[in-house]
Amino acid sequence: MSKYEVIIIGGGPAGLTAGLYTSRAGLKTLLIERGIFGGQIVNARQVDNYPGFPEGISGFELASLMHEQAIKYGLETINATVTAIKSGGNYSIITNDGNFEAEAVIIAAGSEYRKLEVPGEEELLGRGVSYCATCDGFLFRDLDVAVVGGGDTAITDALELSEHASKVYIIHRRDQLRAGQVLQQQALARPKLEPIWDSVVEEVIGDNKVSGLSLRNVKTGEITKLELAGVFVAIGFKPNSQSFADIVELDKNGLIQTDELMATSAPGIFAVGDIRKNSPRQVAGAVGDGATAAISAFKYIRERS
Repeated sequence: MSKYEVIIIGGGPAGLTAGLYTSRAGLKTLLIERGIFGGQIVNARQVDNYPGFPEGISGFELASLMHEQAIKYGLETINATVTAIKSGGNYSIITNDGNFEAEAVIIAAGSEYRKLEVPGEEELLGRGVSYCATCDGFLFRDLDVAVVGGGDTAITDALELSEHASKVYIIHRRDQLRAGQVLQQQALARPKLEPIWDSVVEEVIGDNKVSGLSLRNVKTGEITKLELAGVFVAIGFKPNSQSFADIVELDKNGLIQTDELMATSAPGIFAVGDIRKNSPRQVAGAVGDGATAAISAFKYIRERS
């Protein structure tokens, strides 16, 4: 079993930053990523709110630069899926491509947006389908868009999009919103916002880009078409924390509980980014988490020596 001082699970901005910091600190570090290095940020066509890039930068390029910088300082990376963490003197990281041992572990496995799972959604991702109004809202200036969902996130997204779009439809399967009362009042007072009640998306329509939605009224079964340029899906997200439920404490939503130093309930295990409770779910926040966890892991390892 290969031994490391630190193992990082997940290769998004939080994990890559943690790997940069631990590697520069001289800790032998392995980062395990099951998919694409960079995480969800690679899907963002343009990132305009990350410091240091006044003209913006594509999510793919930003992730590539982070990966390149971490590798430069000695971070080792592999593609594998972590299935469990087992405790002993050190921690055993169980994967589908062998097992590894570490003194400290940083969980940066992220989360996944809940999807509509309808035709056209995957095909038109990044071409009018988005899960992040903060990232992509400005692309739809003076265009008609829709937000799917009725909770706080959906209404916050709708309010933000109303600063750019000419019209924002709020598509909700019920006849009233679930968002907090203040958000509801703000939304219903905006002329640009128009709710479409009792409706679900049956299909995202478009060839090379979104041109509309097919909607079904859940009470009448009636199918209607809605012409627009973009759809923002805000029906929640699920943290990729199932493999860690036996070793760290999760909240009722499956998010990992951490303190301000990113420490979990298990000594020597830290959690960063979207997978932890109270994450801002922004790339700048993830980077801060990664740096904090790396410094905490360094101190933990040195105190054990």
